[in-house]
Amino acid sequence: MRALDRVSFSVAEGEVLGIVGESGCGKSTLGKTIAGIRDPTGGSISFNGEQIASPGQQRPKGVRARLQYVYQDPGASLDPRWTLRRSLHEPLVIHTNWSREQRAAKVDEIATAMGLPAALLDRYPHEISGGQQRRVGLARILVLAPQIVILDEPTSGLDVSLQATVLALLRDLRRGFNLTYLLISHDIAVVSSMCDQVAVMYLGRIVEIGPTNQVLARPRHPYTRSLLAASPRIGGPRFTDSLLQPDEVAEPTEIESGCRFRSRCPISIAACATIDPQLVVEDGHGAACLRWSDQPA
Repeated sequence: MRALDRVSFSVAEGEVLGIVGESGCGKSTLGKTIAGIRDPTGGSISFNGEQIASPGQQRPKGVRARLQYVYQDPGASLDPRWTLRRSLHEPLVIHTNWSREQRAAKVDEIATAMGLPAALLDRYPHEISGGQQRRVGLARILVLAPQIVILDEPTSGLDVSLQATVLALLRDLRRGFNLTYLLISHDIAVVSSMCDQVAVMYLGRIVEIGPTNQVLARPRHPYTRSLLAASPRIGGPRFTDSLLQPDEVAEPTEIESGCRFRSRCPISIAACATIDPQLVVEDGHGAACLRWSDQPA
C-alpha cells in the first residue's frame, strides 16, 4: 500500500496551507512524515533549503524542535501521570541544556501568552477541559520557538464557541510568534477562514491545489466540487447523492488503473479508465483532471 503518492508542494514562510480530504486520504500521514514521526520510503523533504528527510536519512540535529506537530487529540498526547507544568518543561529538558530556573521562566512566559493561569499548570490532563487541553498542547510546542507548526484537526470535537476561540488564538499566535502553519482539516469553513493556500487530497494524492479563494470559488476538480457541495450552508441548497456516484471510496490497496476518482465521478469519460491524470498547475492553481487539463484524452 502506498499511503502517499507523488505528493509535492511548497509552503512559504508565514503562510498557512490547508490540507483537506476525506478520512483515510493520507492527510495525517503526510503531516507526520513531514514532522518526522514517520519516515518516508521515497522522495525527500526540504526545510529552509536543506534536505532533512529521505529514505534512510537521519534528520539533522535541531530540526525537530523547529518543526512541531500538534495532535488531533491533545488529551491523549499528554502524559496522564504528569502535571501540566511538567509536560511543558519536558520539551525544554530534551532539546535544551537550560537550568530549571530558565525553563520555568520560559514556561511561565508561554503559559501567560496562551491565557493559562499559573494555578492551572499544577493540575493533571483529566482535570481540565478540552479547550484548555488544546491550549496546553500548543503551549508545549511553542516553548521550543518552532518555525512550522503542523495542526491536525485543531477544532475537532469542540463546540462552535470553542472552535471560534481556538481559531482566534491560532491567528494571534501566528502573528505574535511569526509561525507557518500546515493545517489538516475536513472542515471547509475552517480552511476558508484560516488558510492562504489549500491542497485537496484523495487516496494519497493531491488532486487540486491553489490559493484558497480561487479553489473554493472556482474549483477545477469534481472531487473538490463535491466537498464544497457537502459543506453545510444555512439557507443553502441541500447536498444530494447525485454529486457523487454511489461507489464507496476505493481501498488504497485496490486502486484501479486510470483516474482513481473515476468510479465516483459524475463527469468521467472513457479516457479516465486508462489515463492517470497528472497535477497540472496554471497561474498557481492546479488540478489533476482530464476534463479540465490539456492532457490528451
